[in-house]
Amino acid sequence: MGRIVKNFGPYLILLLLLLSLANVYLTQDQNQQQFMEISYSEFISNLDAGRVVSLEIKNHTLPGESSSATLRGELRDGHRFLAYAVDIGNLAADAAKRGVSVNIEPPQKTSWWVTILSSLFPTLLLIGVWIFFLYNMQGGGGKVMSFARSKAKLFLDNRPKVTFADVAGCDESKEELQEVIHFLKDPAKFQKLGAKVPKGVLLLGPPGTGKTLLARASAGEADVPFFSVSGSDFVEMFVGVGAARVRDLFDQARRYQPCLIFVDEMDAVGRHRGAGLGGGHDEREQTLNQLLVELDGFDEASSTILIAATNRPDILDPALLRPGRFDRHIVVDRPDVNGREAILKVHSKDKKIESDVELSVLARRTPGFVGADLANLVNEAALLAARRNKDKIGMDEFEEGIDRVMAGPERRSRLISEKEKKIIAYHEVGHAIVAKKLPDSDPIHKISVVPRGHAALGYTLQLPEQDRFLVSRKEMLNRISVLLGGRVAEELAVGDVTSGAANDLDRATKTARQMVTELGMSDRLGLVKLGRKHEEIFLGRDISEDRDYSEEVAYAIDQEVKSIIDSCYAKTKEILTENKAFLESIADTLLERETLDGKEFEALMNGEELHAKPEKKDVPQNGTAIPSAEDREEPQTTFLA
Repeated sequence: MGRIVKNFGPYLILLLLLLSLANVYLTQDQNQQQFMEISYSEFISNLDAGRVVSLEIKNHTLPGESSSATLRGELRDGHRFLAYAVDIGNLAADAAKRGVSVNIEPPQKTSWWVTILSSLFPTLLLIGVWIFFLYNMQGGGGKVMSFARSKAKLFLDNRPKVTFADVAGCDESKEELQEVIHFLKDPAKFQKLGAKVPKGVLLLGPPGTGKTLLARASAGEADVPFFSVSGSDFVEMFVGVGAARVRDLFDQARRYQPCLIFVDEMDAVGRHRGAGLGGGHDEREQTLNQLLVELDGFDEASSTILIAATNRPDILDPALLRPGRFDRHIVVDRPDVNGREAILKVHSKDKKIESDVELSVLARRTPGFVGADLANLVNEAALLAARRNKDKIGMDEFEEGIDRVMAGPERRSRLISEKEKKIIAYHEVGHAIVAKKLPDSDPIHKISVVPRGHAALGYTLQLPEQDRFLVSRKEMLNRISVLLGGRVAEELAVGDVTSGAANDLDRATKTARQMVTELGMSDRLGLVKLGRKHEEIFLGRDISEDRDYSEEVAYAIDQEVKSIIDSCYAKTKEILTENKAFLESIADTLLERETLDGKEFEALMNGEELHAKPEKKDVPQNGTAIPSAEDREEPQTTFLA
């Protein structure tokens, strides 16, 4: 009942006010309609002629004040009149002598407080309306300034039930967090030895690696109150709100300690100071300053720990990263082959999977995948199995799921002419043959001329046999040669070139320039890093590069990049010229089958004939958007745009 009165009370007051004003207006209007308004001179004429029967004098003022009155009465013909007088003088006595029935209403002196209230009423009404709307904008929180309250969600009995058993692929990160959990469970054990718990833990890593999941698992393991908030929730349009919300968040945390505070997307509030136009008065910087004070202002015996996650540690303010604030930096990197297998087991444990599905094989075929990619892979496979009316998810669905995550859904509805299909087939087979003939190149996993995604007309997929963290100069040159294989194949087989190699040329040029300017892989320029990157956020430019070299060196860089591309082009052309017969025969087979896997390609390169391929029913193809292939270090995928 109280909530109903609270919500509808202001509306009820406003309605009564409107009804009162309407009543006053209508009453005055009705009273005026009962009388015929005449001028004062007409009234005097009627009085002198003896036509006035009765007279009522109202609203007249006291002696000594400005004289005014309202005259109402009745004429002998029955009409009622209304007139106004400025100075009535002896009007009442004169009218009485003429036989008129005179009635005088006593004057009423207006109180001073009524006068003040009537003059201030419009202002008070505007203030009341402003408070009313501000109250409703804040959701009826009871406080006009409630927007300064923290938006963090507090989890007590409803805290996340996720534990470290539900997190796979990042064993080292879990071990680092175990110490924090042990401190929250038994702080006296550490404090009696003089040990200080880390005040802040920063989770670093690429998107999708499970940073948020690790934080939720930490809350589930520690079994303590858990505050969850996003970095963007601190900053609003009002200046000072972000700092107020930081203060309120830590005040709440102290009341519930021991507890965990999790701030997701820390880069939204922790960016480097002094890089914007606002200087020290920038709202985001004020919020960061308050966060720095709160982190460093904890009591020594405080049991409140802040966990933050970001995928952009390079733009965080140095004061935020120093010991005493974020003491511990935990890197949550892309999982290796064992980690990917463990993640696949977690995501597939509640799904029906055929017995022939080997998760270890899928883990080897998905290098570079993060936890989010693998979760999407399992979900895509489940969707495909459901569309095909299968009771369980098979290996074919997982293979198709990998292609979907990497290259996008098939687009068989795209109409491509036979001539262009043939060019696409030559292009993709050119990539594959060069990769096969070059030593130390990753083996071919699949070749396809089926359009996928928003731009790929075909693709060639290479998968490494094992995870690698270093790339040699020879391997980088091989990658450039493989990228150029499509363009060279078009020249040899068609006698012309197309725009399909645009993406290949872009990636080849970037690789060659990186070798020259960043990796010191140029004999001409030597072991020198050329160009200095800085990441000051100014006017929307996150990353820019300073040319710290002369025009002569810039010319030498261009020449060296061109030399690398030209040498790789010559090697590629030599390989494809020697294997032109394979290029044409495999391209014909690819046009017939549309897709060749690695074993089929190897058989064709060995001169073997393939068995008849079973027909595959077309099914509706749908999928999700995917990240660009060149953003992945592994696997190597060559697209024809």
